[in-house]
This record gives sequence, C-alpha cells and structure tokens, in this order.
Amino acid sequence: MAALRTFGPVLGKRLAAVSPKPVLALLQPQRGHRLTPSDDELYQKTTIRHLEKESPDIMFVESYTRRGFTISGNKIVGPCAILPRAILQWNVGTHTDITAESLTLFRLLEPRIEILVLGTGDKVQRLDPAVLKLMRQCGIAVEIQDTPNACATFNFLTSERRLTAAGLIPPPAAAGA
Repeated sequence: MAALRTFGPVLGKRLAAVSPKPVLALLQPQRGHRLTPSDDELYQKTTIRHLEKESPDIMFVESYTRRGFTISGNKIVGPCAILPRAILQWNVGTHTDITAESLTLFRLLEPRIEILVLGTGDKVQRLDPAVLKLMRQCGIAVEIQDTPNACATFNFLTSERRLTAAGLIPPPAAAGA
C-alpha cells in the first residue's frame, strides 16, 4: 500500500502521457450491471415539486376553539355551515337542534353536495333516524362525527375535490381554548 502512495503520482503522470483519456476517467468505477434502486439513488438527483398550491376558493378548517372556527383565514363565532363557496352562521346550539328544517340549506344547494359532514361537539351524538333517511333520499350521504374529527374529514374530502359541506358545532372544551 505504501508503494502505491509513493508511486501513485508518478504512475499517474506516465498514464497521462500514454493515454489520451484523463486519468480520472480510468480510475472511475465502471458499471456493467443493472442498477438496483439503492444504487440508482446514488446517481440521480431527487427533486420535489409543489404540484398544486391551495386554491383560494376552497374552504379549509384551520383551527377551532370553544367559541368558533378559523376557516381559510376567516374567524367564525359559534356553529357554522361551510358550503363549497361560502361560510354561514348555522342556527343550532347543540346536536338536538339538528333537524330536517336545520338541514334544509344543505338539501337546496346547486350543484348538489355528495357528502355532509356534521360535527356534533366534543362527542359523537346520535341524530334522529328520520332526518338521516330524508338526507339519503335526497342523495346526500351524512357523516356524523365529533367536531375535531369532522374538521379533519371535511378538510380531507375538500382536498380530494369532493362536493362536500359541513355543519359544525364548536366543542365546549376545545383544546387550547
């Protein structure tokens, strides 16, 4: 090994004089076999591209408190109805106020929504089966969840570009409120 260190510079000069190719080209490893994914990672750059910026016309629930919600930068106090292009105050206090009449707004939308996500506060609450049956007859699926999970579900469905709306009641004891 010591001999190579000693004669390496001399050997390199002789090879350079004899060979028209640069010395470094001769010393680089030659790949005669198929590259495996682990080898491939060594030779290719990795690039990350932001494919789509969040559209300003899409509603996302950013946060919630016991007082209300922050939706796409807008602070909403109390229960709210999030529609594909609007945010409205929703005149319900608790899950017992969710009736066929309070859901009329969601049935009248054009284009018709596919899914209605209802957030019933800090726990999942049962709604009147007749109300759910009426929504199914109108072609609207209803997903009932506690408000934190309803916010996440609404954001997920919206990010998939599904026609969805939400009726959210702030949880009484929201974390960080």
